[in-house]
Amino acid sequence: MKLPRRRFLHLAAGAAALPAVSRTARAQAYPSRPVRVIVGYAPGGGTDIFTRLLCQALTERLGQSFIIESRPGAASNLATEAVLRAPADGYTLIATDGAAAVNATLYDKLSFNFVRDVAPVGMGRAPLVMLVHPSFPAKTLVEFISYAKTNPGKITMGSAGIGSPPHVAGEMLKLMAGMDMVHVPYRGGGPLLSDHVGGQVDVAFNGLQQTLEFIRTGRLRALAVTSVKRSPVLPDVPAINDFVPGYDLSTWYVLGLRKDTPAEMIDKLNREMSAALVDRNVATRLADTGVEPFPESSANLGKFVAAETDKLGKVIRAANIKPE
Repeated sequence: MKLPRRRFLHLAAGAAALPAVSRTARAQAYPSRPVRVIVGYAPGGGTDIFTRLLCQALTERLGQSFIIESRPGAASNLATEAVLRAPADGYTLIATDGAAAVNATLYDKLSFNFVRDVAPVGMGRAPLVMLVHPSFPAKTLVEFISYAKTNPGKITMGSAGIGSPPHVAGEMLKLMAGMDMVHVPYRGGGPLLSDHVGGQVDVAFNGLQQTLEFIRTGRLRALAVTSVKRSPVLPDVPAINDFVPGYDLSTWYVLGLRKDTPAEMIDKLNREMSAALVDRNVATRLADTGVEPFPESSANLGKFVAAETDKLGKVIRAANIKPE
């Protein structure tokens, strides 16, 4: 039986619209069950704190639990691999930090390419702070650079590990200011902070979240922050860029999905995270830890990560940083 032409065209148009309707319905329903967020570090660190604040807000906004699972190891590479092995269905996220940009150059044989394989959906940024023990003779960044140049190889620079963002921050300053310091890597920021407060290392770059109490009580002295401008949390502490023009290295925390996740799911989660980040309560709590919301589209966040990967890769190659 032949269909009238008008009836045929009506049915054909309806059939063509089905995929779009299906995508819209899927996006509206997402998430329809709990979402797993795999954090590449142990609980209590900057990435974990940022992720928990954001996931609490997402749970309230979307009515589904965002369950955090810590999977530390290999500078968050293990967590990223786990997410990329999971189905691309929007229900498994990676939570990591600027190490994702470092790892691309530091490790020769990764099973993934973060820029290619991960779609960022939420991000916050924060400066590191350059700290010395109160007994160190230099009281300002200018005095520190002068002291380092007249005492090459005598200053110990602690870090949270080889290739960690704090290590790269120190190496960048060494390269740009023409200094020679001895790198002392630790297995994490906690052991480093303990030894730094105890005077076992001279200088270290660390997160504001972990060190504010020690700065305010005078157990560590803040010389500068690594962002281009001063941090509102430490308004009296200058930026390295004020004295070493062009220096800019902020740590950042990012949540992402597999890039082959349906685009409507990526877009929805990105919109919800951006809205959560600028919510007054969330933004205030982040500001207390020195973190600045970075509510951008997934595409723009991806461009940022790619640019950071290129910039930090140049530092790693110039400083000849090799993994343990």
